[in-house]
Amino acid sequence: MAAPAPVTRQVSGRAAPAPTGSEHGEPLAAALAELPVLDASGKRVPFGALFLERRAVVVFVRHFLCYICKEYVEDLAKIPKSFLQEANVTLIVIGQSSYHHIEPFCKLTGYSHEIYVDPEREIYKRLGMKRGEEIASSGNNVHFIHRDRNRLDHKPINSVLQLVGVQHVNFTSRPSVIHV
Repeated sequence: MAAPAPVTRQVSGRAAPAPTGSEHGEPLAAALAELPVLDASGKRVPFGALFLERRAVVVFVRHFLCYICKEYVEDLAKIPKSFLQEANVTLIVIGQSSYHHIEPFCKLTGYSHEIYVDPEREIYKRLGMKRGEEIASSGNNVHFIHRDRNRLDHKPINSVLQLVGVQHVNFTSRPSVIHV
């Protein structure tokens, strides 16, 4: 029996920012890159095209009805677009639903970054996912993968952002206390 895949693994030796050369990271399999995801209008987009010419953090969620995934995406929604732009990183969420559920889910969570669905779960199956995972990639290369061991095992968002050079985000809604 083969050893189970590691829960978290740094594919390249570098942490941040992710390298852009093809000599770093692990190439995405061509068959996987060609699998379609759907946007909010139902348009098919090849999975690999989402990050072929840009650096991206791709977060796969279990499904849009999972309250843990909903809370995680609510926190992803709090990442200022300016932080991502400064680091030249795109944030992408992929769910396992019909594309008709994207807009209501975004309204519910306040998420305004890129989001797609894999309604047939083909990418999930090919990656061997049972839950969710976070991937940091650039070009056609994957540099970091975290597979959730259970529904509560999402990688801390700031840890993922740090890997791609995005500045720390304060996710608490409490105002700062200034001692004078």
